[in-house]
Amino acid sequence: MAYKTIFGPIQSRRFGLSLGIDVSPDEKSCNFDCLYCELAVAKVTDKIKNPPKVQEILDEVTAALREFPDVDVITITANGEPTLYPDLDDLVDGLNRIKKDKKVLILSNASTIYHANIQKTLSKIDIVKLSLDCATQACFKKIDRPLHTLSIEKIIEGIKAFRKIYHDTLVIEILVVKGINDNREEMEKLNAVLNDIQPDRIDMGTIDRPPAYATQPVSEAKLKELATSFDNLPVHLIYKQEPAKRVDFSTEEIIETIKRRPQSEADVRYLFSKDAQERVQALLREKKVIMIDIAGVKFYASPEVKQKRKKR
Repeated sequence: MAYKTIFGPIQSRRFGLSLGIDVSPDEKSCNFDCLYCELAVAKVTDKIKNPPKVQEILDEVTAALREFPDVDVITITANGEPTLYPDLDDLVDGLNRIKKDKKVLILSNASTIYHANIQKTLSKIDIVKLSLDCATQACFKKIDRPLHTLSIEKIIEGIKAFRKIYHDTLVIEILVVKGINDNREEMEKLNAVLNDIQPDRIDMGTIDRPPAYATQPVSEAKLKELATSFDNLPVHLIYKQEPAKRVDFSTEEIIETIKRRPQSEADVRYLFSKDAQERVQALLREKKVIMIDIAGVKFYASPEVKQKRKKR
């Protein structure tokens, strides 16, 4: 079955088998223009045009859960930043009514976390993942390229305030980019901030998908070195793990999944069933999917990717 707002399931390196909700399915809507973003470059904005209706999303989630009953999490994300979705509070309430034994997860860049209404909404979600790549404004502007009204100081204070009212699982993600935030000084400043926040987990990784700009990842050894900057904090370095079971995606589902997020050869090998892998190869032969090489790693991607990627 093809969905407008639902994609996956996708094997998340961090949260298990994830059924994704895209609250901005028509176009990218984000108040950041991150150097490492896997989505196409677009003008920063603080609004989502033509957002889908809450009931439309809930109906699709209900149908998708019947199709994929073994998912671990229902993930609120976006072709951009999900907390810009105007009816997020109603959506969260609806998901909590229908999720049964699943957990609801949101993947946010933390840009709106200083708003009290956003804090209240996110406090009803089982797992909140907030990005925090830097602790200084200069680094923040360079790597995350935010809307001009945003400051890292305001975001950090917002996360601290949110942590005081949020008692479920808070995950902070740090994405390390070579030559920008891959230094001990920046990590030590993040260490001080995160010791105040006390997240349940810190996920530290580097670029492993085709980025919007010509940025470079750091090595695994460098990640391990930077992780030693954090004192008494649960730092989890991101590595791929083979899932317990694979998914038999249809051709339509493969196209929609790859359109939203390029899948590495390892992604396909680990998650896709044997028949689904054969469908990927058929799409490759038909040029409905292309293979691209990013710093020595091969990805299955939409044909649009070559046109959309550009240099910094």
